[in-house]
Amino acid sequence: MSRPLSSRPPSVKEWRLNLYLSEHDPDTTARIVLDTGDNVLESHAEARRNPYDTAVPDIGDELAAGRALIAMGRVLLRAAAGDMKEMGATDREAPVPLWLSRE
Repeated sequence: MSRPLSSRPPSVKEWRLNLYLSEHDPDTTARIVLDTGDNVLESHAEARRNPYDTAVPDIGDELAAGRALIAMGRVLLRAAAGDMKEMGATDREAPVPLWLSRE
């Protein structure tokens, strides 16, 4: 039977994420609050319906929520980069984008 490399027992963390959606036609706003237990992080995003399009609130919710989640990902990546820098890590390469641009 093999033993784990670390003698430290595995840990489980629970982070609480609340997503708040607010619609004021034609705009939908999403606000995310992430509580890690040590920090509270926030992100915001919006979606706007073209006035000539049919009103489908679910689409605005999905767009605003998706954009806020992407923004939260960026907040977390910036926080990690700052933490690594505080620990003495040096910048060796440019950060990798969240997605590649279409060319």
